[in-house]
Amino acid sequence: MSSTQPVSDLTAHIGFWLRMVSNHVSHAFAAKLADKEVTVAEWSLMRALYGKEPMLPSRLADDMGMSRGAITKLADRLIAKSLVMREASADDGRAQTLALTDRGSALVPDLAALADCNDAEFFECLTRAERETLGRLLKSLAQRRHMTAIPIE
Repeated sequence: MSSTQPVSDLTAHIGFWLRMVSNHVSHAFAAKLADKEVTVAEWSLMRALYGKEPMLPSRLADDMGMSRGAITKLADRLIAKSLVMREASADDGRAQTLALTDRGSALVPDLAALADCNDAEFFECLTRAERETLGRLLKSLAQRRHMTAIPIE
């Protein structure tokens, strides 16, 4: 059965170009993090904990827009790497909190520098005004579409 409507070209879609750029930026960042034996998802959780008091996993899940199960899985991986610790809550001994270990806290600035470097490598071809416009447009779109979950993949 043939359609009478013209079929748009794949590259005619803004989503195609967003995905292309996003995939390349994300894969390059993931490779940089792999050298530090951390995934993008783990980095996101570590950054969310950085500089904060021990936090309930449920609060962290809400802050990151993730399920509690996903937070638990990430936390378990980071605990195995001695980057995060799980302790009884000071407020409620039945509850557990998550916090960065000293090793995890020391690693976050290095990982943030890798993120900064990755952005610089990918977006240095744009002028400062273009980078600011792109950032402003993407933030505006995310806000208008109520996108709050932290992208981890």
